[in-house]
Amino acid sequence: MQKTKLGIPVGLLAAGIYFTGLFGGYLVAVLLTAYVLLVEDDEWLRRSSVKAVILMAVLSLTTTILGFFPDVLGVISSFLSIFGVNFTYYTFSTIISVFVQIIDILRYVLFIILGVKALRGRSVAIPIVDSLIYKYMG
Repeated sequence: MQKTKLGIPVGLLAAGIYFTGLFGGYLVAVLLTAYVLLVEDDEWLRRSSVKAVILMAVLSLTTTILGFFPDVLGVISSFLSIFGVNFTYYTFSTIISVFVQIIDILRYVLFIILGVKALRGRSVAIPIVDSLIYKYMG
């Protein structure tokens, strides 16, 4: 297996970047990806590190957007209560909460699978993300 300029296997570094996605290590993942993009020559490692950061960003953005809706409904409910209108949004908020929990579970499973595959020097194809990476990274 190829080694990085740090002397560790390429798969181990890629797995490390994926596993930072499990723990919310965005700063560490971005710094490691910046190192890989600036110093390392291995194309698989470069694409894997960018894939990890993109997946972290997309999943975080998705949960943030979903979390935004109950906040908006809370503002609407508070505003309507000024006029004596009783507006409850508990059911909608619960549904959003379930979706966020499902996304969190999928995130854990996805990053564990990607990390284990990276240890073996393999990738898991995620068509949308892979097409973006190949489009912008050449």
